[in-house]
Amino acid sequence: MIATLARRAKRAAEAANERRVLVLAGDRDRGVDAAYTAVEAALGATADDVSIVSTREGFRFEEHRPRRADGLLGRTREAVVLDCHEQFVPNALGRCVGAVDGGGLLVLLTPALDAWPETRDRFDESLAVPPYALDDVTGRFRERLVDTLRTHSGIAIVSLDGGSDGSDALDRDALSAESVDGDRSTSATRPPTAPPDATFPTAAYEACLTADQARAVRAFEALSTPGNAVVVEADRGRGKSSAAGLAAGALALSGADVLVTAPAARNAAEAFARARELAGRDSAADHTERSATAGTEATRRLDVAGGGRVRYLSPAEAAELPGSPDAVIVDEAAALPVRLLERLLDAPSIAFCTTVHGYEGSGRGFAVRFRERLLASRLAVRDVRLDEPIRYARGDPVEAWASHALLLDARPAVEEAVAGATAADATYRPLDPADLTADEALLGEAFGLLVAAHYRTEPNDLARLLDAPNLLSRALVADGRIVAVALLAREGGLDAATRGEMYEGERVRGNMVPDLLTSQLRDEAAAEPRGLRTVRIATHPALRGEGFGSRLLSEIHAEFGSGDDAGSGVDYFSVGYGATPRLLRFWRRAGYRTVHLSTSRNDASGEHSAVMLRPAGETGEALLDRHAAAFRDRERDGLSDAHREVDADVVRGALRACSAPASVDLTETEWRSVVGASFGPGTYDTAPGAFRDLALAALIEGDGADDAALDDREERLLVQKVLQGRKAAPVADDLGFVSTAACMRALGDAYAPLVERYGTELALAERERFTTE
Repeated sequence: MIATLARRAKRAAEAANERRVLVLAGDRDRGVDAAYTAVEAALGATADDVSIVSTREGFRFEEHRPRRADGLLGRTREAVVLDCHEQFVPNALGRCVGAVDGGGLLVLLTPALDAWPETRDRFDESLAVPPYALDDVTGRFRERLVDTLRTHSGIAIVSLDGGSDGSDALDRDALSAESVDGDRSTSATRPPTAPPDATFPTAAYEACLTADQARAVRAFEALSTPGNAVVVEADRGRGKSSAAGLAAGALALSGADVLVTAPAARNAAEAFARARELAGRDSAADHTERSATAGTEATRRLDVAGGGRVRYLSPAEAAELPGSPDAVIVDEAAALPVRLLERLLDAPSIAFCTTVHGYEGSGRGFAVRFRERLLASRLAVRDVRLDEPIRYARGDPVEAWASHALLLDARPAVEEAVAGATAADATYRPLDPADLTADEALLGEAFGLLVAAHYRTEPNDLARLLDAPNLLSRALVADGRIVAVALLAREGGLDAATRGEMYEGERVRGNMVPDLLTSQLRDEAAAEPRGLRTVRIATHPALRGEGFGSRLLSEIHAEFGSGDDAGSGVDYFSVGYGATPRLLRFWRRAGYRTVHLSTSRNDASGEHSAVMLRPAGETGEALLDRHAAAFRDRERDGLSDAHREVDADVVRGALRACSAPASVDLTETEWRSVVGASFGPGTYDTAPGAFRDLALAALIEGDGADDAALDDREERLLVQKVLQGRKAAPVADDLGFVSTAACMRALGDAYAPLVERYGTELALAERERFTTE
């Protein structure tokens, strides 16, 4: 039966240029044997265009591990087998679906479907974060997934032990799928041709597979001229990365230096492959990094005769625009934070390629969070949208199923539905996972807001939302629509043995802040208090800046901050995020205080991460007090070392949010040096430690009396010259001083109000020597 079913599934897929899913549910060993039977029947015994994703090894197919299925990104296979038994990773399902070509099969090996939601595997173990146990993990994600398998078209289900005699039984046969929109058309039969006035080579257009893709290549021609930006948006499988690669190759052939960046090198593999196809004949050198698994490393540089080149750099490296590239192409731009994308706007010309509905970010988030800034830049912007699938027909039922099952198309409520909502009138409510599973509209709006607010939201996050015992979600609702949502994680409350293991270097899943405070900052008692960390918080894009986020946090603080109920109350609230001046202000105003600033930048975001606490009782107060003081003391010296290159406004925001009192205890000699530099002929170099102590105190305490306030430039000067120890000339240039001497005079002037604020009687008397006429 399985052989016959597989052949029929393959014929149906090929006839419509779509894909089909074959579910083999039941015993794992029988499932593996059945998968071999299905693949051999559909593709032939010598099929070599097949991949399997499994925790087992020894298959004659190309093998991937569930946690390493990223190797399938950007690749196409005639069949992919996903073994869901020992470790079912939702991300892997998304990768597998995306790798199956039109006319191909996705084969799922699953436990019996009725029992699958109650089955616990290695992925569930990752959700059972201490102090929770595996039994606390629920199976709602898989329950919902099973329901989609039983209701969507294009899917056949075989129960491997479902017959009365233990034989295989066909539970569902929906292989002859109806197209989602009634349009089964494939790509246009007439190949695209180069426009009469095209500047790119004709071969670049002849390599396109759809008219959409050719339009994108045409738009990329604008990158030849400085001052232009191109935005290409598409769902997966539309060929945007290929179009970007053809454009990169064409630009390199013209002698341009093209810098390509993406969240990871593997994301740029398709672009480099197409660039190599177009420009490879003229390549002087092709620098490729390979590994044992094909496709896991992307080409990093392609040099073309005549001086042109295409090179890859990580987002954080690319943001510096090293080597002054002529053009920059950003693939999977939606997966990168806005602040990093903004830094790339200094490129002469730039293209942003983004996935609208995908596995590694949201085009909606890109559009909402970055579009306004792009349009306000000096660049002339051209938009291109790719709708025509390249690898399978429009209306492919497997694409529709995957979008529903993994919520790839999740989005917030439409703007018209929330227009006029106010934070004061919104209703605060919990989003229980059972309620979310039972209400697709509620789940879609909640998850859609989280997707739009974060640069990388994956199918794994949907499983965590529905099944992880340590996660909670809360929302504000207006007229029945979700207008703000927060994802929260319970942390801490760990026993002495676990705390000891953490202190000795053991990683404890799901306890980010306790792990940091214990293992890195060496506080073994830090994992005992109970914390509630804001993992993500999002406001509807149409309502940002209207106070919804602050209102939601206030409700969360009120619900969990009493500390009276040992079952729900917490000792402190926390948050960790890529630090920007705006976010530092938001969290400080919400009552959170800085305890840590990471020493290195996040590779994807390019930001230093800040960790902040808000106490909810005496235990939390004690935790904050000792770590705020430790942060203050670390920064006194760390700003001239590991944090020397951190943005001055980030430093200002982090210090302003530090709750530890700043101590100023200078010797008489040090005060004479400070007063002399501020009011007389003295210089900063005579007592750098004293100037550092005063600068730290001024930035932590912020605006004091009106006559002691520093303006923004003066505070940045204290950060860069005094605390970070940068050389005067680049500081003067960065802050807009006419000369180094003017910069140093301004530094002395900035200390005059600090002498007034912190000076001893001796200091004030010393000042009188220079101010008395």
